[in-house]
Amino acid sequence: MAYSIGQVSELLGIPVSTIRYYENKGVLEKVSRTAGGVREFDDVDIGWLRMIAYLKMAGMTVSEISEFTSLYKKGDSSIEERRQLLHRRRNLIMEQMAELQEALDFITYKCWYYDTAAEAGTCSVPRDMPEDEMPPEMAAIKRKCHV
Repeated sequence: MAYSIGQVSELLGIPVSTIRYYENKGVLEKVSRTAGGVREFDDVDIGWLRMIAYLKMAGMTVSEISEFTSLYKKGDSSIEERRQLLHRRRNLIMEQMAELQEALDFITYKCWYYDTAAEAGTCSVPRDMPEDEMPPEMAAIKRKCHV
């Protein structure tokens, strides 16, 4: 089945300009065109764009994605390089997730803190509350985040 660039954009949630950019940068293989020059995307093109979107979501730059796609096109001779590239990216994402979890914990504690203060009409209630009177998860976050 052939898809127009607009259909692909809608299907994948990727702006038309971004799809054109990926093609111009060589990240996406040149897409076939009709006799009138209109791009016609097939399921393989859509698969590539999905992969590119996930790599971009994972924080890879267009240059890194281009490197990955070039390695992919080399076939089995580049398995190890692709494996290493993806493991490095995975490790970075896991580090970012740990940092985000810590930030989320802090914000969760502060939400509880100000919810409790608003209910009591004063910040002294949550500030002076002994840890053994707090919800256990809030006490744990307070210790972890040193708040």
